[in-house]
Amino acid sequence: MDKFKTIFSVVQKQQATLSFGVITLLTAGGEQIFSATVFRCPCSSLNFTYGMVFLLVPALVLLLAGYFLCAKTWRLFTGCCRRQSNLLAKQGTFSRIKVFFHITVNASVAPFSWIAVALLHGTYFECAMTGLNSTIYKNTVCTGKSKECPEMLFMFPCRKTGVSEEEAILLIIRAQSQVLGWLVIASIAIIALSVTCYARCHSPVSFLQLKFWKSYMNKESEMFETFAKEQAQKLAERNLKSFFELTKAPEMEMPDRNDWEKISALYKFSTKEQYYSILHKYVETCFLKNVKSIHSEHIDSDTHGALNFVDCTGVADEVF
Repeated sequence: MDKFKTIFSVVQKQQATLSFGVITLLTAGGEQIFSATVFRCPCSSLNFTYGMVFLLVPALVLLLAGYFLCAKTWRLFTGCCRRQSNLLAKQGTFSRIKVFFHITVNASVAPFSWIAVALLHGTYFECAMTGLNSTIYKNTVCTGKSKECPEMLFMFPCRKTGVSEEEAILLIIRAQSQVLGWLVIASIAIIALSVTCYARCHSPVSFLQLKFWKSYMNKESEMFETFAKEQAQKLAERNLKSFFELTKAPEMEMPDRNDWEKISALYKFSTKEQYYSILHKYVETCFLKNVKSIHSEHIDSDTHGALNFVDCTGVADEVF
């Protein structure tokens, strides 16, 4: 047992190093799979673009994913635009830049691993540089070679396997498709991160309150399912018992149609009265005298982008 405790303590102390190692290994494995199964140099004027896209765009996507999956990113950004003056007074610009630098260092492990393994493997770089439109580079590479070398350099990656004219055309079309695919993936990643950062930056609540809010919504959804099933079972048992025993059914309190409509309304954030869901607001206000409708004047703003999860329970939440 002592040996296991020692190993466990070492693993806990070196958790960050081990996680970086796992990320590096997974990235290297992913690069090898892409290089072997997806990448095929088109051996045309598209070589440079194709090779560089496979070398750099996946690294960019991994970098954006690293930002997105880091909890410190959202702790830093959530609510900072609305409370900018307070944050600057308490934390200071330098400390925030320092935190963002540490986030960037952690997020850069996977992209730099991709680039390093790709360069060591050489396939992407080989394809890209054979298509580089530079006379000086071509003459330098082809020093001591035949006169046709600079003009035919872009065909060299395909000489190992040999391709027919039909296959060469299909390679070009496939390369164009893959380049467009990577650009679409990168665009989606950039837009998703930008929109999320903007929503979090203008969030009306702090990071920890937002985290609590999401936990509450998950619990409310789970418990609503449980309570609804229990009530439905009781109502079904009452009706069936009354039917088969030919007896009058006992009174059973149930929410009326208006109540269901009120708790089914879309959530609207209020700066005056912060409720964690439309059900929460209904419970807090429905039994008060002279209470206004669920769509009262207290609802003075639309649901903020950072709070969209309130009406999307069951959809995968963002990573904190």
